[in-house]
Amino acid sequence: MNRNKTLRILLVLFGLIFVAAVYPLITSVRSGWQANREDAEPMGLSLYVTMGIFLLVAARNPSANRGVIAFAAWLNIAHAAVMAVMAVHLPNEREGLLIAAAVFGVIGAVLILLAPAKQLGERVVRNP
Repeated sequence: MNRNKTLRILLVLFGLIFVAAVYPLITSVRSGWQANREDAEPMGLSLYVTMGIFLLVAARNPSANRGVIAFAAWLNIAHAAVMAVMAVHLPNEREGLLIAAAVFGVIGAVLILLAPAKQLGERVVRNP
C-alpha cells in the first residue's frame, strides 16, 4: 500500500473518530473534572467534530489539502501537550489524561509523517 492511500484511509478513520467518537472520548476523560466542565465540553466537541468533517473532505485529495492536514496534526499535538501538563496538576485524572494525550499525540504524529510533500511547482504567492 502506498503512502497516499494509507494517508487517505487514515484521514477517513480519524475523521470518523472525531465526528462519531469524540463525545464519548471527551466525556470519559472529563468525567472527574469539577470546574467549568459544562462550559468546556461543548467547545471541545465543536472543534473536534468540525476537524473530523474537514479530515473526511481532505481524504478526497490529500495533496490539495495539505494545510488542513497540517492544522489537524498540530492541533492534536498541542492538545496532547496540554493534556499531559494537566495530568501533572490533576493526579486523580492522571491515567485518563495521559492515555488521551498519547492517543492525540499519535494521531498528530501520524498525520505529520504521512502528510503529502509540497509539490515542486508550488510556491507562495506574495503581493508586491
